[in-house]
Amino acid sequence: MKNVTDSFVSLVHWPFAGSFGFNTDILATNPINLSVVLGVLIFFGKGVLSDLLDNRKLRILNSIRNSEELQGGAVERLEKARARLRKVEIEADQFRVNGYSEIEREKFNLINSISKTLDQLENYKNETIHFEQQRAINQVRQRVFQQALQGALGTLNSCLNKELHLRTISANIGMFGAMKEITD
Repeated sequence: MKNVTDSFVSLVHWPFAGSFGFNTDILATNPINLSVVLGVLIFFGKGVLSDLLDNRKLRILNSIRNSEELQGGAVERLEKARARLRKVEIEADQFRVNGYSEIEREKFNLINSISKTLDQLENYKNETIHFEQQRAINQVRQRVFQQALQGALGTLNSCLNKELHLRTISANIGMFGAMKEITD
């Protein structure tokens, strides 16, 4: 094992005299190695990198196209929704106006109905008052008539004697008989 490590250590000390060997100077070898590696990668990896970039470009373009289609569909749906909203707002305004006019019409009809009912009640009240007045007047008339009749009977009974009473009855019977003949 010592021989193997000695051989690598001895490679480090090789001279620069035109023979093939390793350059251990890091500052001198790094740019050269990087340029060689980059050159090989560019030469051999150009096609692969180009294909990867083309695929990526196509995916991005497809994503953009799909997004634009979705945006177009969304804009179309938005316009339809706005049109529907305007239509619903117009219908709501019409319902509101119709509702207000219907309310006003119902209010007017109710006021007219109540007014007619009040007029009828007023007429019923007036008729009832008139009826009660007539009834009271008739009752008063009956009492006055009864009192007058009682007074007249009292006066007749006190003033009439039997003979005058019989003559009055005969005269009344004669008047009734004459009236009966006239009507027949």
